[in-house]
Amino acid sequence: MDKKFSVLIKKKISKFNKTIKIPPDKSCSIRALLIASQCIGVSNIKNLHIQSEDVLDCFKILTTKLGVKIVKSRNGTYKVYGNGLNSFRIKNKLTKIFIGNSLTTCRLLCGLLATYPNKFYLYGDASANRRDMSRVIEPLEKIGASFFPKGATTMPLTIEGTNIPLAQNHIENRGSGQIKGMLLLNALSVAGETTIEERKISRSHTEKFLQKISADIKVKKLKNNKGNFISLRGQKNLFAFDYTVGSDPSSAAFFIALTLLTPGSKLIMHNVLCDPTRRGFVKVLKEKMNANIKIKKLRRSSSNNELIGTIVVKSSSLKPLRLPKELVGSLIDEMPILGIIASLTNGVSKLQNINEATKKESNRIQETHKILIQAGIKCKSTKDSMIIYGKEKMNFKNKSIVCSTRGDHRISMSACIFSLVTGIKAKINNFETVNTSFPGFISLIKRLGGKIVEIK
Repeated sequence: MDKKFSVLIKKKISKFNKTIKIPPDKSCSIRALLIASQCIGVSNIKNLHIQSEDVLDCFKILTTKLGVKIVKSRNGTYKVYGNGLNSFRIKNKLTKIFIGNSLTTCRLLCGLLATYPNKFYLYGDASANRRDMSRVIEPLEKIGASFFPKGATTMPLTIEGTNIPLAQNHIENRGSGQIKGMLLLNALSVAGETTIEERKISRSHTEKFLQKISADIKVKKLKNNKGNFISLRGQKNLFAFDYTVGSDPSSAAFFIALTLLTPGSKLIMHNVLCDPTRRGFVKVLKEKMNANIKIKKLRRSSSNNELIGTIVVKSSSLKPLRLPKELVGSLIDEMPILGIIASLTNGVSKLQNINEATKKESNRIQETHKILIQAGIKCKSTKDSMIIYGKEKMNFKNKSIVCSTRGDHRISMSACIFSLVTGIKAKINNFETVNTSFPGFISLIKRLGGKIVEIK
């Protein structure tokens, strides 16, 4: 990670009318690299978010630890030379792998490593080493992998795979796209049929990828229509693909919030991923909070059938929110910035069933609560909910906030947006963590007229 630095914000942003480019999706970039490594032939990945530290860490793991050849061509396309399932070149009995801050890389990679009879020592930065790995350990132990030290639920830890993995029936009730993706990537090399009963809908990028490259995967609605039944028959050869990474809706969320809360402003963002499992944030703002947001030019990507669109947003007079339970899984990454929006909307907003937000880089319920309380906004929170007593207009003249995020990029960016739209003085420490997903964030803010001072 880059050297630590903080930012100071002292002035409210003025109105703007701009078109900006949102960076490529981090999660899809990581999935593209990992899946391409398991295909036969040369996959071409365009618009890879290699500037993101998380994606770069995944790239380094594949090329320096697992023997995958990846070459950047002159036009910026990344060529991944895959040799098929279970084709990692493992040099040592014990391979040390640093995953940085990326739990997406870590968890998905564990699914692949679990079918190698080798040992892999996994460790990350301070934030990643606090994250729960029991949700990885439990299902992969069922297929025959082992984890050491016994009883550990966080990194660092060692995974020892098996060369006789057993197909299993899994139940996924956390709404975690990472765990679902891990199980699907693991199933690719496992003989027989692996099934996943997805009781809480989460991101569907992995399924769509695998369907596009003709894996033996089927997705059906559960009888109650509140989830999916996914089956995958493993050990079928997969072949190289061409893929263009769409813009990240989770990154777009911060600029949507900035526009909604800055009177007289308008913003246009092209080529943003707009699949149903990724547009919960826009859906909630538009349908529940009266936000002036439109998705235009909606179309299916030829790469892997994802919906791509142009998001047009204008400043709006918003209504307080009662967050629907069924939409929580599709906006868990946007929960901190949604809390910021609710705090500056007249009325009482209730965000419930959001415990998964406590399992991310930080306890996002707690960290969002800290920001709002410092600013004088009344807020009650539990391990599963937030009740926010929002006010559209407040006097922040004698208020200031200090945000120390413990390595959470989304809390850092949420605090920044809060300061810019209110004018409250803010010092945000460890702002370098934003580079894990959005290294161009400060530049884009400045392009819209925001004033940010960096302190090394």
